[in-house]
Amino acid sequence: MARLRRRPRDPEGRMTLGEHFREFRRRLFVAAMAVLVCSIVAGVFYDEVFAFLSEPFYDYRRANPENDISLNFGEATSALSNLISLSIFVGVVASSPVWLYQVWAFIVPGLTRKEKRISLAFLASTVPLFLTGVALAYAILPQSLAILYGFSPEGTSNIQQVSMYFSFVTRFILVFGLGFLFPVVLVGLNVIGAMPADRLLRGWRVAVVLIFVFAAVATPTADPFTMFVFAAPLTLLYFGAWLFCRVLDKRKAATRPDWLEVDDTEASPL
Repeated sequence: MARLRRRPRDPEGRMTLGEHFREFRRRLFVAAMAVLVCSIVAGVFYDEVFAFLSEPFYDYRRANPENDISLNFGEATSALSNLISLSIFVGVVASSPVWLYQVWAFIVPGLTRKEKRISLAFLASTVPLFLTGVALAYAILPQSLAILYGFSPEGTSNIQQVSMYFSFVTRFILVFGLGFLFPVVLVGLNVIGAMPADRLLRGWRVAVVLIFVFAAVATPTADPFTMFVFAAPLTLLYFGAWLFCRVLDKRKAATRPDWLEVDDTEASPL
């Protein structure tokens, strides 16, 4: 019986539509398994995860003993559902190096060898930026809680449902983590030629306004403190991405053949 011969891989990374789907399915499976394994481990250490994420809440309660506030499970199934949701959240964060790599590896076959080397720096920056955003969110969480709980009228008590509290905390942390990947997206657009550094510089005023609007909308809180703490680093990262894109553009210009250079004064009809 004749063996089916495997189609040789294109040296330039070109794949058929079917190969793209199979590659996507394989990358998605690896990422999902990484999240699943990390989620199971997080479930084993659920008590430690619960204590770590609830510590900002208890920091506020210790700093404000006059406020009657507590965490409560509202239903019989609340403890189980909270265990599952927290385990998945920790699994997503802990497995971020794996699924971020899978995203990169899915894009790599469509890149040239030089673009692959550049994209390695792209990949190397994603995990630290994501984890930096996560750490910043956790650090300012007590201040954000103090602002929100500070709106409670005098004489009232806050009976905080555990499910609602951890839903707020996980969204708060993930928004910061994903938001810090914003400069990576800009650099990626620059690598494929869709976002030159000059365009980033010309549009910095609009970009800063949009960053603050995004920070106001994306964060679960409505206080200006959280918005500013989120938007200020994103603004700095925007200019950092511009500097990196400027270096890339200079390298592209240095390696561009002379016959591709176009004189703007000759090309312009005016």
